[in-house]
Parts: sequence; structure tokens; C-alpha cells
Amino acid sequence: MDFSLFYFADDSAGTPAGDPRGRYELLLEGARFADRNGFTAVWTPERHFHPFGGLYPNPAVTGAALATTTDHIAIRAGSVVAPLHHPARIAEEWSVVDNLSGGRVGVSFASGWHPTDFALGHTAYADRKTVLLQRLEEVRRLWRGEPLDVTDGTGAPTTVRVFPPPVQTELPVWVTSAGEADTFRAAARSRAGVLTHLLHQSLDELTEKIAEYRRTARRTHDGWDGHVVLMLHTYLAGTRAEARDTVREPLRDYLRSSIHLVTRSFTEADPDFDVDTLDDEDIDFLLTRSFETYFDQRGLFGSVEDARRTVEAVRAAGVDEIACLIDFGVDTKTVLAGLRRIGELRARSSAV
Repeated sequence: MDFSLFYFADDSAGTPAGDPRGRYELLLEGARFADRNGFTAVWTPERHFHPFGGLYPNPAVTGAALATTTDHIAIRAGSVVAPLHHPARIAEEWSVVDNLSGGRVGVSFASGWHPTDFALGHTAYADRKTVLLQRLEEVRRLWRGEPLDVTDGTGAPTTVRVFPPPVQTELPVWVTSAGEADTFRAAARSRAGVLTHLLHQSLDELTEKIAEYRRTARRTHDGWDGHVVLMLHTYLAGTRAEARDTVREPLRDYLRSSIHLVTRSFTEADPDFDVDTLDDEDIDFLLTRSFETYFDQRGLFGSVEDARRTVEAVRAAGVDEIACLIDFGVDTKTVLAGLRRIGELRARSSAV
């Protein structure tokens, strides 16, 4: 089992007074720790127009910063929302990061989930999943040095290539999925890995999707087995009770900041459900239930020994890599101090 760090901070609280660099301390220091201690990758997402995830509007920018402060660890986009961008722009930016890092980048392509984000692009929201796969292939071709047919500013057809040329001959790619089985199959057919989470699916459901993903990948690409990364909210302490006490309020606040995302499964089951009609007591009940679900079933929490059991369950499901989301509101000093336990878990899990 490979271990990585994943970032998706809520920026509602802003930066501490007098500390303009405070927003990115956990990102930079966590990446340095991971780089020194055998972790596989650092993932940062693409998010727009909202405090939830708002520290990360462009993963190529954060990736460039990480490229200059690390030596070994892979630098990956937890999502590039492909329908929002021209493929040449994606390839150019990540080729720069590939050069800065000496060939350590990877990109997970996402279709996007919030209509407001599409103010940045020229793709209709309804077409986002089709455009995602088209962009993925266009970026791959550009990465290999192949020309892309485009229309210039006068309306004339022309071709473009990407500069600077990247270090890696092939761009490592994944597709970000919230759990849709069709996305898993599409990723397999495209010879792409899958980056997913447990927000809208159980581990048993994920196990079935991974099995189908593997079958499709092997059948389509002559035995190629694919690669599955699972993002899990993570905090390890000396005991499970200590971990629960530490994360309870920060994680509840984090879930509150993303309340519309948390209630997505309810609105899919009941289109008349509207979170904005709930009173404070109902919201508190919903957050309490969500916290318990995350802590007990959909995260990597507790002691190292508790987490080892979770890792083995995830391994049995077919996951290749756990991406530990660490910036969900626990204070930076506490998270950084706790990274050594994740490092211990990584070492013990890798020795199995």
C-alpha cells in the first residue's frame, strides 16, 4: 500500500493575523515531511469561488511551489477540471512543473461538480463528462510532442505544440470520480487510474467498482491492471478516544462548510430535499451523524493499530494507494506533529 498526502482545506477562517504565509504552512511542511519519509505523492485540487477548497484554485501553481521544496515525492493534481481549460494550457502548465520537479508530476482529470465553476470555461455543464475524456486524450497527445489542431485568432486553422517539452515521455493520469460506476469503466477504457473517495459510496460498493474497473482495464489493454487511489480524511493519535476528541469539532466545522456537498446523497434520493430549509437543530443532527459516519467508516482515524485494520480492509477492496487528507481544520501544529504516526502506519503497512 502506497501512502500520499492530500489537501482540500476550508479557507473560511482565513489566515492568522500577522501571518500572511500561514495559509500554506501545512501544505509546505507536510510535503517536506512526506518527501523525507517515503511517501508516494502530494495531491492538491482545483477549486473555485468558495472557501471550501478555496486555497487551491490552480494545482499547477501549488505544484510548482512543491517542486522547488521537495526532491523525491510525486507532485499530482488531485483534480484538474478539464472542461474549464484549453488542453494546451493544461499541458503547458504541467510541463513546467514536470521540468521544475525533474519529472515527478501526475494529473487526475475531473469533470467538475459545481455549475458556477463553469463561468471559467466555454463548455456546457451538461457536457462536462464527455469533454473530460476528450481533454484527457488531447493533453496526452500534446505531452508526447504531437501537434493539436486549433483555430487561431483570425479564424484560420493551425496546429500547436507544447513548450517546454516535459521530462516524462508519458503523463501519469487518473480520473477523479465521486463513485459513479460509469466513470470507473471510462477511466479503465482510457488507460487511466482512478482517484476516488467514500463520501457517496461504501467500501463494499467501492470494492465492486474496483473489480469491474480491473476487468475492463485488463480486457481493453492486454492485461494492464490500472491504479486506484482512495482519499481518506486522516488523523492518528495515541488512542482512538484521543483522535476522536481532537477531530470532532474541526471535522464538524469542515463538514458544515461543505454542507451542500454532504447532503448530495439526500437530494439524489429525494429531489424535494432542500438543506436551506433545515433549522439549526436539524443541521446539528445531520452534522453529528455525518461526523460519526466519517470517523467510524469513511476515514483513517484512531491509533496506528486502528488504522492498520482500516488499511487492510482498503487493501482487500483493491486500492493501491491511500491519499491522506490532513487539512480539514485541526490546527497546523497538531497535524504536523501527528504526521509521524502516519509515517509509522505507512512503514508498517508497506512491510506486510
